Amino acid sequence: MRSITLTPTARRTALAVTAAAGLALSGLALAPYAGASPAAHGVSTARSCALSTHPDVMACKALKVTQGVSTLKKSTGSVNPAAAPSGFGPADLQSAYALPSSGGSGATVAIVDAYDDPNAEADLATYRSTYGLPACTADNGCFSKVGQSGSASALPSADAGWAEEISLDLDMVSAACPDCHILLVEADDSSMTNLGDSVNTAVSLGAKYVSNSYGGGESSSDPSYDSSYFDHPGVAITVSAGDSGYGAEYPAASQYVTAVGGTSLTSDSSSRGWTESVWTGTGSGCSSYDAKPSWQTDADCGKRTIADVSAVADPATGVAVYDTYGSDTGWEVFGGTSASSPLIAAVYALAGAPSAGSYPASFPYAHSDALNDVASGSNGSCGGSYLCTGVSGFDGPTGLGTPNGTAAFAG
Repeated sequence: MRSITLTPTARRTALAVTAAAGLALSGLALAPYAGASPAAHGVSTARSCALSTHPDVMACKALKVTQGVSTLKKSTGSVNPAAAPSGFGPADLQSAYALPSSGGSGATVAIVDAYDDPNAEADLATYRSTYGLPACTADNGCFSKVGQSGSASALPSADAGWAEEISLDLDMVSAACPDCHILLVEADDSSMTNLGDSVNTAVSLGAKYVSNSYGGGESSSDPSYDSSYFDHPGVAITVSAGDSGYGAEYPAASQYVTAVGGTSLTSDSSSRGWTESVWTGTGSGCSSYDAKPSWQTDADCGKRTIADVSAVADPATGVAVYDTYGSDTGWEVFGGTSASSPLIAAVYALAGAPSAGSYPASFPYAHSDALNDVASGSNGSCGGSYLCTGVSGFDGPTGLGTPNGTAAFAG
């Protein structure tokens, strides 16, 4: 049974008021998350979606840079550098993660988000044409958008914050896998039940790779959500680890998904040409409810450890995104683990279809040597444990590391 929900505007207002009231009672001030010190990185950010105060209501994980865009790296690739959008573009991300500029032909990456983005296809077209990527439209069969039921004619109401999330997700899949097809499934609202139903819809429509750039607090209902929505053998399901620093979130804590953490990515003069450290805002931690999958063997968490792998998420080293639905329109810069989850879903697609019955979340654990280890930085206080600190090998904030080609994501 689907829950009865408020309109998008009413929901966002109610969540903001509830959060503000709770913080007022605790003596804290309500302020947008700004990652590490804005003075250190020269940027400040705002959340596209209001934080949720209910464990069974999710918030998207997109962080928009609101000040300091001029300090960010210009995109590279086919665009004129003088006119290029700020933030990393496809050529940067393919270089950083040793990804092929082609591949994944015929593979469908599904994006699951809440509410409708009326401009999704048009904005995607601008992003792809700007960077010289092949067209991905409904007419050529590359792009499709459906509602929670799977019908293209039964879409939810529109929401500007989630539209920013949708644009970020579509652009990141395009950047990492230009030849992939994209299926956008829009849930009726941001409840876990409706988002979960949308994951099932994506799988039923044939997607072998499903990205989920949202999360919320854990609850005792999570194990039942696992079996109802995320237990899909043979399907790679990626989930954002969170943007509030150290602390476990769901559905990243699901034992069946690949939980994706976040890094700060900068170019350098090394042989790789890039360096990464833990992004201070990425989520990580030890689940309170979800069982530990058999492929995880870390010692200090008896249940599910977040994360498994990671990719760029720091808004101060953010990515270029094109979005026109809402008050801010045009080229923008985004970060958050909403960027890293669709990137990793697309890398799975480049690696090839998972075998029937397999759990793709296990693949990186069998090929950890094919990842870039991230061994510096922290996302909070946990007594110096690997659960919140970048160390050699596995750690909470970045998991086993970031893509170095596609081998770690092949079964």
